[in-house]
Amino acid sequence: MLFNSYTFIVFFAIMLALHNLPLSWKTKKVNLLLASYIFYAAWNPPFILLLWLSTVIDYFVGRALYNQKDGYQRKLLLVISLVGNLGMLCFFKYGGFLLENFVAVVNALGIDYQPAAPNIILPAGISFYTFTTLCYTIDMYKRKSEPVKSLLDFSLFVTFFPHLVAGPIVRPPQLVPQFETPRTASQQQLLNGLFLLSLGLFMKVVLADGMLAGSADLVFNAATALPTLDAWMGVLAFSGQIFFDFAGYSTCAIGIASCLGFTLPENFRYPYAAIGFSDFWRRWHITLSTWLRDYLYIPLGGNRHGEFRTYTALMLTMLLGGLWHGASWTFVVWGALHGIYLCVERLFRPKPLTPDQIILEAISNKEEAVEPPVITASASFAPAFLRNKGATNFFAALFTFFLVNVTWVFFRASDFPTAGRLLSSMFGNINGGVPVLTTLAILKVSVITVLLVLTHWFMRNTSVLQVAHKLKWWLVGIIWAFMLILLLLSQESSSSFIYFQF
Repeated sequence: MLFNSYTFIVFFAIMLALHNLPLSWKTKKVNLLLASYIFYAAWNPPFILLLWLSTVIDYFVGRALYNQKDGYQRKLLLVISLVGNLGMLCFFKYGGFLLENFVAVVNALGIDYQPAAPNIILPAGISFYTFTTLCYTIDMYKRKSEPVKSLLDFSLFVTFFPHLVAGPIVRPPQLVPQFETPRTASQQQLLNGLFLLSLGLFMKVVLADGMLAGSADLVFNAATALPTLDAWMGVLAFSGQIFFDFAGYSTCAIGIASCLGFTLPENFRYPYAAIGFSDFWRRWHITLSTWLRDYLYIPLGGNRHGEFRTYTALMLTMLLGGLWHGASWTFVVWGALHGIYLCVERLFRPKPLTPDQIILEAISNKEEAVEPPVITASASFAPAFLRNKGATNFFAALFTFFLVNVTWVFFRASDFPTAGRLLSSMFGNINGGVPVLTTLAILKVSVITVLLVLTHWFMRNTSVLQVAHKLKWWLVGIIWAFMLILLLLSQESSSSFIYFQF
């Protein structure tokens, strides 16, 4: 079931009504759990069995991990959870990929091996709910928190329909305590939730699908080299599309949860205003980046064992993060590029000052306060906005955005020849190639990209709700009505969210 469908609107209206009836809290939780299974079953009912299996295994294994005293038994239980969860993920998501690469290797060795193509259907959201349950058992092994008290609460934590298919990736302390006491949305929560739901659908249906997807598809599906302008417009269109699509889903999920009285963690914080790649990953898919940091980068050593170990852990984390996104070498390259960017950024960032250096800097600052500052000729004639720190940061953010767009080529391209053809068009085919975009499409992508980057920059330290609460109520009403009108004028979007495939 898609958020961007009339079926979901009816489903959600029924759920809101049931959740606000004078029923016991346990009954309401059972209603939410059944609704979550119905929501998931709309894609492929048999895959509910996988969801049940993952839920039951990790609930009982997690409880045993917390209570078990014997070290060997605890490790064995953790292995059972890891094998069960990662085994299902590897089979359904990477089975075909592993077989394809195995066949390529043995054929390269001169062995003629051509197995039948596997017919494996990828369950929707398996990467998301696998990571959700894994963090629980790992936390139980480390005894970071206490076990969930009831199977009902744990099942609802795993399958809660707003976050089930494409996140945010929640952790038990973020959601389970909210199931322990009765809750319904206050008037403010309901209004906030409905506004966020409207905004998320507007981002997905109007902007991602209606305004940008067509241009991105034309460029990435082109079989020949393109003019540089067309190539860049297609990549920028996808850059906007994937943000509006995925951030739109997260915004819908947070809004839906708010309407029911629950709070989900923030997943996007204006990533195209990031100054550098460390900042980018603090803003893009926040719940995944923090998961990779806590359950992969830090266990690999983090920054505690010297520079070489740090760079190795960083690269491995980003390579596996790339592979998490899809069973293709193009995703691995996408992750590798982000890993390289992060390593280079770390290599050239200013080193922390030693205590002696801090003292020397303090003394020099005092001296500068007495003596008039020396301004070189080049600095005095430089434009004022270039001598402004805010302007420097803005240009640094633009450069980060430029490099992010290069990585999106590998994320979106179906194979390396397509990625290579597009990159060559972007950086060396100014007058050649056959145009595929109309002037109107180029203008549309340009305007949306400029507005997107500027909005991210001016909103980088705030949130939509904070801004909305500061505006006059009638102005918020006009903006809300504008979004709803455009949604109603748009055709029902049958396009699933991009991250459903992960």
